[in-house]
Amino acid sequence: MMMRLFDISSNLVNRLLLLTTLMASVHAWAQEIDPLVPQKNFVPQDYSERPAADLNQALQKLQEKKQTESLRIDLQEALKEGPSDKSKPVKSNKEQALSFAISDIRARALKNNLSIEVAKVDPLIAAAGLRQEQAKFDNIIFAYARQTNRDLPRIADDNVAFSSLDPSLNNREVKLNTLEQTTRITDIAAGVRVPLRTGGTVVLSSPLENKRINGAMDSNQYRSALRFSVSQPLLRNAGKQVNEASIRIAELDTQSVNLRTKLQAIRIIAATDKAYWGVYEAWAQLDVRKQQYELALQNLTMVRKRVEEGLTAAIEMNRAEIGVADRMEALIVAETNLKLAQRQLRFFMNEMEAEQSAENMISPATEPQLMRYEFNREKLLQDAMTGRLELLELELRLAADAVNIAFMENQTLPLFSLDYQYGALSNTAGNFGNSYDNMLNGRFNDWSVGLTFEMPFTNEANLARLENAVQQRNKRLATKKLQTLSVRKEILDALDQIDNHWQRILAARQQVVIAGLNYDAELKQFNEGLRTMTEVLETLTRLGEAQIKEVRAVTDYQIAMVDLAYATGTLIGYSGVDFK
Repeated sequence: MMMRLFDISSNLVNRLLLLTTLMASVHAWAQEIDPLVPQKNFVPQDYSERPAADLNQALQKLQEKKQTESLRIDLQEALKEGPSDKSKPVKSNKEQALSFAISDIRARALKNNLSIEVAKVDPLIAAAGLRQEQAKFDNIIFAYARQTNRDLPRIADDNVAFSSLDPSLNNREVKLNTLEQTTRITDIAAGVRVPLRTGGTVVLSSPLENKRINGAMDSNQYRSALRFSVSQPLLRNAGKQVNEASIRIAELDTQSVNLRTKLQAIRIIAATDKAYWGVYEAWAQLDVRKQQYELALQNLTMVRKRVEEGLTAAIEMNRAEIGVADRMEALIVAETNLKLAQRQLRFFMNEMEAEQSAENMISPATEPQLMRYEFNREKLLQDAMTGRLELLELELRLAADAVNIAFMENQTLPLFSLDYQYGALSNTAGNFGNSYDNMLNGRFNDWSVGLTFEMPFTNEANLARLENAVQQRNKRLATKKLQTLSVRKEILDALDQIDNHWQRILAARQQVVIAGLNYDAELKQFNEGLRTMTEVLETLTRLGEAQIKEVRAVTDYQIAMVDLAYATGTLIGYSGVDFK
């Protein structure tokens, strides 16, 4: 009995040779990625210091290292699916499912995923904000027209003394009276205002005035002018660098938003890849559970026949029926897990409305890439530091912070500006046609020049804004250091996980082969009356668990490769993604 237990425990490692034989073909790494996705793909061969070795080569080396003979076993007959409807208690059928390569799933996710649809709006908003800032120096054409009408009665006004060339009027004191009259004044002006990138403003305008008086002394006068003015700050708000700061910040924000949108696309694709391999694992586990169920049915059929022939005790038939019931439960759970995995994948593709009937289920067409790579860790880390989108976005934010700090430093200066205005005036005319005559001959003009100074008493508000901008940049610098450490940790963790899962695949493959041998041996001894059906079913269970272990190890290896590519800011390069 102890020897038999020893045989059972030592034969735990064998039997998924068939299951992972269907996982062997290797797809070419591609470079065709959507505009939202980085143009560079993660290609493991670029970081491998030696040529990649496939799983069969690795197993061969492992066998040679152990100095044992290669195990040869044909489990085709034992694992063959039976055609009976009784042996198929679940509805999921891979042959009826829709076959999709991982590139097709990616394309659907990029086209339909709602998170990406939301993220794609952000670059449009950022571009609109940039256009708004760039338009701050747009020239402004202005015009106005105003008419004033006054109907005034006669009214006494001030007492005045005359100084006149006429001696009879000189030094005479008189009282002025405003006569009863109607005055209508019409003002019209048009011009252009030009904001300068140096912070100043230039205004060119041409006003026209018509003053008509109806009363004791009628008059109708027209006057026009050509006016030019310029105002230029000399300290605060002076210079192109200060006045174009908002445009440069908007440009950096636009680039940052584009990177964030690409990063969102990468996250969705990486999550979709993982969901795809989750569906692959669910199908593989369902296949294993089906094989377990069908083998248990075969055992039940065999036991019934032996009981009828009197070669086996009737109790063995009860044990075989219990084994069938146990595997039916595992089969139902596996199908439920497949439905959950399908729903998760369809969630990323935004196709939740599709019913998960046999005709609408997804069957993975892309096989796992079971290749062993020896990665150059330093090269991976170096490329990740230059290609990781989070770090690039932080660099853009830091550049925007530097521009903002320079602007805030300028705002702490006093407001000191120079203002100049010149007007070329026309002579007074009695009609509109003559109002512009002799306007540019320099006979009549007015001009002014002035300086303006303004500064808060403590200037505390501007100094506080500058301090806030400096601290924001310091915070972002600390965030960059933390992000850099996080990227290094993610890459090193992903590399260790890849090594770990590869070793798991090798160990699980050996366990499957040995478990298959052990099951065959136990079944033969049962036919010879040396084992009970309970012991046979125990070895069958170990075989199934070994197969499940290999399925999980293979899936985890693919997911670890996805994590490594994401850690470098790229994606595993499957071809066929073309998103417009």
